[in-house]
Amino acid sequence: MHTRTLGEGLEVSAIGLGAMGMSMSYGPNPGTREDMVAVLRAAVDLGVTFVDTAEVYGPYVNEELVGEALAPVRDQVVVATKFGWRIEDGRMVGLDSRPEQVRRVAEASLRRLRTDVIDLFYQHRVDPDVPVEDVAGTVGELVQEGKVRHLGLSEAGAETIRRAHAVHPVTAVQSEYSLWTRDPERGVLATCAELGIGFVPFSPLGKGFLTGTVGTSTQFAEGDIRRRVPRFEAENLAANEALLQGVRDVAAVRGATPGQVALAWLLAQHPWVVPIPGTRRVERVAENAGATGVALSADDVAVLDALASRVGVHGDRYDAAGMAMVGR
Repeated sequence: MHTRTLGEGLEVSAIGLGAMGMSMSYGPNPGTREDMVAVLRAAVDLGVTFVDTAEVYGPYVNEELVGEALAPVRDQVVVATKFGWRIEDGRMVGLDSRPEQVRRVAEASLRRLRTDVIDLFYQHRVDPDVPVEDVAGTVGELVQEGKVRHLGLSEAGAETIRRAHAVHPVTAVQSEYSLWTRDPERGVLATCAELGIGFVPFSPLGKGFLTGTVGTSTQFAEGDIRRRVPRFEAENLAANEALLQGVRDVAAVRGATPGQVALAWLLAQHPWVVPIPGTRRVERVAENAGATGVALSADDVAVLDALASRVGVHGDRYDAAGMAMVGR
């Protein structure tokens, strides 16, 4: 797999791996912890050198899983984790990016990840009660102390990105971005281009929709976040099928899977875009990694763009509470 560079010098595989689903959000995991360790190690063998986790995934257990799995190959991978929540009794109860909290999370994450440095440390959501300048300054101090290498922001708006970057260089911005979530195109991507910041799309496969494996008859398990996402209500899924069919059509011509086309479309947007699809299966890691070999033509990209513009997307990507926390 070829590599890409986020910000000024963070080299990662062109396709990363989001580890969240190994511990939460998509219903009961059919695999064991040992199975997930094997998936993470197989990903590295397949050339994936960029793994994304967070303290709240579990909470805590996902960082522990990633730490255990990657310990033998730690010098070969870039590990990203996140801070910014207050966790009580195993539950997220609000945002907290106070400097002292950022430091506490950094120390705890280092232990769980079994490492002496966090490669990329994201603020998970913008905290309206803490100036982002204070957040960036605190992470900058952690960089000076050798505990963190790079600062990232997640789901931040363009102005917030600028304010943080003025205090300490932002290496990457992470937000949901895919053929059916185009929000970052309204200012954030242009800001990243101007400032030399990398962009990391999460849910690049539309939480499974763009793989063609989710439809109106899909029954989501208890604990699957898609049960409460408006976009996955049956009526909206049916309306969104037109977009998926366009992806399928391009995939058929290119001899690829729909998921590979969706990832290849992201890779074609900018050379500093690095998607992090999540999975719990080695075969899916291999399929996703194969997207780097799918060469979409300019016409392919134009067709998909035109279809997405014409069809639109039905349903929000989060519930009301989640939507209120993005783009700040």
